[in-house]
Amino acid sequence: MIKNLSDIINELKLNEKVKLAVAAAQDEEVLCAVVEAMNMNIIEPILIGKIDKIKEIAKNLNLNLNNVNMIEASTYEGCAQIAVKLVSSKKADFLMKGILDTSILLKEVLNKDYGLRTDSLLSHVMIYDIPSYHKLLMLTDGGMNINPSYEHKEKIVENAIKACKPLKIENIKVAALAAKEKVDSKMQATVDAKKLQESSENKRFGENVILEGPLALDLAISSESARIKGIESKVSGDVDILLVPTIEVGNGIGKSLTYFAGAKSAGVVMGAKAPIVLVSRADTHESKLYSIAYGALIAMLEK
Repeated sequence: MIKNLSDIINELKLNEKVKLAVAAAQDEEVLCAVVEAMNMNIIEPILIGKIDKIKEIAKNLNLNLNNVNMIEASTYEGCAQIAVKLVSSKKADFLMKGILDTSILLKEVLNKDYGLRTDSLLSHVMIYDIPSYHKLLMLTDGGMNINPSYEHKEKIVENAIKACKPLKIENIKVAALAAKEKVDSKMQATVDAKKLQESSENKRFGENVILEGPLALDLAISSESARIKGIESKVSGDVDILLVPTIEVGNGIGKSLTYFAGAKSAGVVMGAKAPIVLVSRADTHESKLYSIAYGALIAMLEK
């Protein structure tokens, strides 16, 4: 079982490199992270964008791009199209957003003719390496789906489970979060969480998945809290995935883990034919590197 983010990089070094298509690669932070991942021998990058600008940035930052495959594209739309086509044609294994807007990239990902769409839903998955927690903690979806329906929550759970499998977790434990642990018809999050638990008990998500809900955050992450409140739980204190009811909850918990708890993090978008690395300009260089590594780990398993 992989218990921290550095173990992901160590795991990748034991296997063949995977190919990463970077759309609009003319960005300092993205290039730094991509070149570092390349130097660690965990990816083989394909850089799409304005080649002169990419080379200028590399020269200014003393980055070695010798023997790196680069493809010229003068527009962001062109960058996105080329990158997506490389992945859909199996010439690259996964995708990364560079300096272009997320909407431009996702438009190409969802293109019916050559895109990476599946019958699933695109959803954002973050994993956190928290000093005070004994293993990696996954959070979904704090980045894409604003107020998902019950059916969408099912697909978000499925995507998170797929993102869990490369971490070699034998029994995946999921907490469907809400403000309280009792079902209240006035609180849709509690109703959906209970229904998800019932679906899980009927093996909707597989034999090795335990999903419980509704659970408040303290009950999900603290077995002592569950004991004090008299709640019997198979996931409390050992949860792998936190399923949030809305994007605001996920965004708030995730940023609290980063800024208050000093957590390291990595994030990918799941639900397409290949993982998509979407990094924010506010992400640290380290977070960008870990996101590439996590995307590579998932892509390697799906090859």
